[in-house]
Amino acid sequence: MARIKQEMIEKLKNEVSMVRLMESQGFELKKHGKDYICRCPFHNDKTPSLVVTPSNNLWNCLGACGEGGSIIDWVMKREGISFRRAVEILQNDIGLISDNQQGQTKVVKTSTTKQLSSSLVAEKDEQQALKRVIDFYHETLKQSPEVTDYLESRGLNHPELINTFKLGFANRTLSYRLPEKNRTAGSEIRGLLQSVGILRKSGHEHFNGCLVVPVMSMDGRYDGAPGGSASALNENNQIKEVYGRKILGNRLRKGTAQHLYLPGEHQGVFNYLSLAANEEIILCESLIDAMTFWVNGFKNVTSSYGTNGFTEEILNALINHEIKRVLIAYDRDEAGNNAAEKLAEQLAKYDIDCYRILFPKNMDANEYAMQMSPASKALGLVIRKAEPMLKAKKRSNNKPLDEKQVNQEKKTVPSLAAKISEPTSEAQPKAPVEIDAQINDREIKMMFGDRHYRIRGLSKNLNYDQLKVNIMASQNDCLHVDTLELYNAKQRQTFIKIAASELAVDPNIIKKDLGKVLLKLEALQDDHIENGKKEVDKTIELSEQEKAEAMALLKDKNLTDRILEDFNQCGIVGEQTNLLMGYLAAVSRKLDKPLAIIIQSTSAAGKSSLMDAVLAMFPPEERVQYSAMTGQSLFYMGETRLKNKILAISEEEGVEQASYALKLLQSEGEVTIASTGKNTTTGNLETQEYHVEGPVMLFLTTTAIDIDDKIIIDTPVLKQISKN
Repeated sequence: MARIKQEMIEKLKNEVSMVRLMESQGFELKKHGKDYICRCPFHNDKTPSLVVTPSNNLWNCLGACGEGGSIIDWVMKREGISFRRAVEILQNDIGLISDNQQGQTKVVKTSTTKQLSSSLVAEKDEQQALKRVIDFYHETLKQSPEVTDYLESRGLNHPELINTFKLGFANRTLSYRLPEKNRTAGSEIRGLLQSVGILRKSGHEHFNGCLVVPVMSMDGRYDGAPGGSASALNENNQIKEVYGRKILGNRLRKGTAQHLYLPGEHQGVFNYLSLAANEEIILCESLIDAMTFWVNGFKNVTSSYGTNGFTEEILNALINHEIKRVLIAYDRDEAGNNAAEKLAEQLAKYDIDCYRILFPKNMDANEYAMQMSPASKALGLVIRKAEPMLKAKKRSNNKPLDEKQVNQEKKTVPSLAAKISEPTSEAQPKAPVEIDAQINDREIKMMFGDRHYRIRGLSKNLNYDQLKVNIMASQNDCLHVDTLELYNAKQRQTFIKIAASELAVDPNIIKKDLGKVLLKLEALQDDHIENGKKEVDKTIELSEQEKAEAMALLKDKNLTDRILEDFNQCGIVGEQTNLLMGYLAAVSRKLDKPLAIIIQSTSAAGKSSLMDAVLAMFPPEERVQYSAMTGQSLFYMGETRLKNKILAISEEEGVEQASYALKLLQSEGEVTIASTGKNTTTGNLETQEYHVEGPVMLFLTTTAIDIDDKIIIDTPVLKQISKN
């Protein structure tokens, strides 16, 4: 631990006013010549015996205890803390300010933090004491630029939000505003605050360093008009829960809890009054997310206390106010998705339709809103695109569905999003946010202001679990290029940091740009994957006339003669037996056990021409033709690419390495391999499974005298020697 500089110690002793500090702590100092006097807090002092001398900034008790010293000694004695801790408190809470440009320090000699009212000191009721503390935290927030900066970084620095929900800030100054703990009044009030959870047994503030959000009782709210200064809490209201969010976040030591609540089970319903005015409610995973919707115009919002924090009290509030639809806006990660599914099942039992608001993968509402501009339109878009989960059946009674009925409803819910009524809000957007892009086969280009982004490699992302691309960000003559996985938060942050430095741009601007790029690429990826599926699943539909002609040909007793006549019409003369056998074997591709055929002849005997002639009689989408295959190539051809197709390979020797896989594909009708690959999200090696479905018709040529039986085992084979 670094040693405290002596210069700093002397500066605190000499420049932080002892008189001002004691006055801010509630001591009544009386002028006595050049000194000040008051009753000593460290013994039962009936007459003022503690002397403060401003000229040397020292204090001394002339009474029974005889204590005295510098301002640091005063804080140590009064708070019962160490020397280092006392110095830290004087630096942080009294107002030591560093001047980076001059390399010097200035000390604010007066405390501007509001002192607690005497009503708290005399308070005996836990609820009333809690209200007074919330009032104090609220006033502290208004004087604390660090928490204002935090709210700004989360898009929540909104006067109406702060006043309506009485947001506050706990900065360790609460204990300074209380009577000394060795006094009866100080001991009693500290015990009271410990019982409600504001102070811990150690005497430290439970919500130290936290943005504080109180949650009121069902019938309660705050007095004071929105947008104005908040007054004291309505005496009829009850504070049921207090949420604290550490504003330093990841800058705290590892393992420090970021989210704090009062001890005991969660109580209260956030923004309860919105339930009475709406039939549709947005339900978030956290209060930060709920406040994000609120400041962007969507006032019909409430929150759970985390993924496992949907309480019975919240459920009863939804039921009692006859809420018809709940838009679940939980984080789009594994925990959020699982919790949303369970919640939908629970709500469906009570006639409540559930819809899932889908943010980009691994994002929450606040992060999404901060990356989009304007946030209100972006949030409105995801609300309108919310996908149905479980749709409740209207019943005449209030009894919940049993498990069997819920499972039945899950089967009947459509997979595509239905049109839902939009939340009533002036900020509700009329149209989705459009992100323009120039797209060609090689790359995608986007422009935001004077910042240009070029993206390559999107076509390689063939599943929804990865979005790895190469991005070049440029502005004027500056640029930064990198390959990153956009679903990896760490890689996104690294790109934002370096790109902002290279382009000399605010990181928040790059962050918003990257969010837009991600959303656009997700949309393009969806189209790319869906179009790929359509191409794979594309089925040629015959007209009624074509079907009639095909059936007539199939029933013709001279069918084989007509087939050979077609070959003659195409200029293929001779080889009638071989042509017919090759054609019939190729037709067998549609059977569960198709044939395989090998054309065996010497070099330059015309075997390749014979194969090409037969294959030309079949549509291109029905055949896959190669000169050779490697041992592993078959496993990576796609699950259904070879199913009921002709696999033609020019030379048997070209499939020697793949003979084992082809044997399995013929005999088993499918082939599966487990291979080691890299997880595109985590970068870790893992076992990946590749599966190829059959059956497949094999069409080979060879000059070998002895044919490899491994290729044709367990499959009927027609052998024919082709000679000139």
